[in-house]
Amino acid sequence: MTTPTPDSGTENGGRPRLAPRPVWRPTVDRREAEAFGRPGGIPGSFAPAASVAPRVTAAPVVPEMLADAFGRPAPDAPGLIRPPEPVPQLAPEEPGDPWRDPQAAVRLGPPAQDEPATEKAQPATAQKFTLRQALFERRLRPSAVIGMLVAALLVGAIGGVVGFLLAGRLPATAADPEFSVATAQPGLEAVPGSVRDIASRVVPTVVSLEVRTGDVGDTGSGVVIDGRGYILTNNHVISLAASDKTAVLTVVFNDGKGTRVPGTIVGRDPASDLAVVKVDAAGVTVAQLGDSDKLAVGDAVIAIGSPLGLEGTVTTGIISATHRPLRLSGEGTDTNAVIDALQTDAAINPGNSGGALVDGSGAVIGINTAIRTLGDSQASGSIGLGFAIPINDAKAVADEIIRTGKVVHPTLGVNAKSATDGTTDGAQVQNVADGGPAAKAGIQEGDVIVKVGDRTVGNADELQVAVQEHNPGDTVPVELLRDGRKMTVQVTLGTE
Repeated sequence: MTTPTPDSGTENGGRPRLAPRPVWRPTVDRREAEAFGRPGGIPGSFAPAASVAPRVTAAPVVPEMLADAFGRPAPDAPGLIRPPEPVPQLAPEEPGDPWRDPQAAVRLGPPAQDEPATEKAQPATAQKFTLRQALFERRLRPSAVIGMLVAALLVGAIGGVVGFLLAGRLPATAADPEFSVATAQPGLEAVPGSVRDIASRVVPTVVSLEVRTGDVGDTGSGVVIDGRGYILTNNHVISLAASDKTAVLTVVFNDGKGTRVPGTIVGRDPASDLAVVKVDAAGVTVAQLGDSDKLAVGDAVIAIGSPLGLEGTVTTGIISATHRPLRLSGEGTDTNAVIDALQTDAAINPGNSGGALVDGSGAVIGINTAIRTLGDSQASGSIGLGFAIPINDAKAVADEIIRTGKVVHPTLGVNAKSATDGTTDGAQVQNVADGGPAAKAGIQEGDVIVKVGDRTVGNADELQVAVQEHNPGDTVPVELLRDGRKMTVQVTLGTE
């Protein structure tokens, strides 16, 4: 590195003048110059671009078929592009409203005015169709006019009837000063033969029976069958009064006053579950007794009694079966009977026993006696299966009790059980009483009785009912099976 030396010249005034300092260049290392120096023959920072001759390539030959399919069309050939649609001619633009244009210059002019309101067209008024046009100008057919008149008359008539019927039912407004409560209309008269008519005539003939001993008591019903005070009822109703001397029997009449009089037991028959009670009372209402043999399934009936202690209760139903053998055994009583019962769906409950079952004429055709239950204490009431002793059987027993104080029943002199061989049902004899009617007729143990008189026997209860239809001393044919053979014997019934 060299150090510049000052010029030794002088300026005007004798002052010295320094010469320009030479350009200082750093020492260049040879190896660095070889690595980073500019190549020889290159005047600038970049080497000049080499001139490249243009490369000309001949176009390939296109087949005529492809050129015709994909080539450009001839200038005068129609193109595939849709011709341009004509440009619609716009109406000349109206002069701008300076009051609507916010860019309009401010100028003086007349005051702004609102655009005139467009008046809406009023709909045309429909022409009215008058009655004169319909009748005289013949706008409608005569049949249509007549139909409309008839319809109008019918609508008016119906409206009048409805208004007449509802006039007395619609309440007046609370603000109506002329409103007054309408007087009650007189009740309808009982139509002869209606339930109301029958009940009004029969209820006074049915009484309630109360049996009490100490704090224990029971209730039932009875039917007045004679003007001297004889009352027909069930044996199980008064059984407690007959067996306990301290029991008190009271008869309560349905006379509107609840008249209560003491009753006396005339006689009773545990084998038929019937009994007769007598009271000393004058002017009692007597029931009319009918004919139970004329009843058929489906006949209307009415049950009257004191179910659950409710006096004068009336229920209705029909006869649902006849000649239904039913064995009775009342708890706490000595009743042990098989009755040829009438079955009814009239509601019968405890307390109805001894009451009346009457037909459509008001005649008593049965004495309500038993009900069938489901065996559950919660379902011990009526389930539509009630049973009554036919009045013809009850009347015969009552007559005998009143005349003699006891009842004599016929007997066959055998003990039997229900039996069947799959094709034939009957009552099989278990034992034969020595010297009895059956023994005298030649009936043996093991015989199956299938018929007594005119009645077919299908089980042991039906055998007992069939025998009870006859009187002691009657001779009846008995049909039986022995060792597969059918035979008939004549039996003279004895006294039980």
